[in-house]
Amino acid sequence: MLRVTVSNSYGEPVTLKIEGKLAGKRVSELDRAWQAMAPSLSSKGLVVDLRGVTFADAEGRRALANIHSKTGAEFLADTPLTKYYADEALKGI
Repeated sequence: MLRVTVSNSYGEPVTLKIEGKLAGKRVSELDRAWQAMAPSLSSKGLVVDLRGVTFADAEGRRALANIHSKTGAEFLADTPLTKYYADEALKGI
């Protein structure tokens, strides 16, 4: 299961919180969510919260890298696994 939540508070960066498995067909859910909110980002910036991600396959990691390359998003990670996913996204795998 994958859950994607968008938080958009006045004066704060937009936060895209991802929870669960970012793999297979579920990756399209993330794509839809961030592309729907991308026009509203303007200069606010984007924070992608990976702290609830339990697994990301190659397609999921590519989606994170794509988000970073298009938005310069900051990633929040708290475990070795989520830090690995964030590092891979920053490298643009």
